[in-house]
Formats: sequence, structure tokens, C-alpha cells
Amino acid sequence: MASLIGRWRIVEMDLWDQEAIDLVEPGFIEFAKDGSGQFGFIAVRGWLDCRFTERDGRPFVEFSWDGVDEGDEVSGRGWAALGEDGVLTGHLFFHQGDDSGFRAMPFSEVAPRNGR
Repeated sequence: MASLIGRWRIVEMDLWDQEAIDLVEPGFIEFAKDGSGQFGFIAVRGWLDCRFTERDGRPFVEFSWDGVDEGDEVSGRGWAALGEDGVLTGHLFFHQGDDSGFRAMPFSEVAPRNGR
């Protein structure tokens, strides 16, 4: 779905504050037309395998992911939905580990913080 495609700035997570989210680089999640994607926050980097659909008439994506957390291999799953307000809301799950809700906005709508 074209409305989810692109790079989104993670502006809030349930488990971590913005300073932690932006530890290595500004936190983000990105979806590509070919069903791939990636995300990064704190010291975690993940690569996505996405399935796009709609729920309640709104763009929705479910994904599995694998990646690294401070050099350790990690994996999990997640989902994201685009709200009527243009904000992406979702949840990331680490296999046998933490899980956290998140909110994200298009990078073009987020003011840089502290030079980031």
C-alpha cells in the first residue's frame, strides 16, 4: 500500500524514551514497495518481511523480522496501522524477549532534535 511506503520516524515507544530510541541514530521504521523494510532504534537493527493489507479500511502491515541487537542475532514479528491522523501506530515483538508499542510519523513532518 502506497500510504505505508517510506521512512517513518519513531516518535514514541512504550518501553524506551526518545533519548534511548535515538541512541545510535534517529529511530525509524521503513517499508518498501517490494515487501521488504527495515527499522532501527537504540542499538537494534532489523530487516523486515512485510505483508500489506487493510483493516477497518485503513492501511495495515504485518511483518516478521531478523536483525542484530548490540551484535547479537535477534528476530521477531510486528504490525503497524496508519491512523486517520496520518500517524503510524504499531507493535514490535522480540522472539522470547521484550515487546513494545510504538508511534511514528513521516520524517518530513518531524522537526530535528538536538541536531538529529
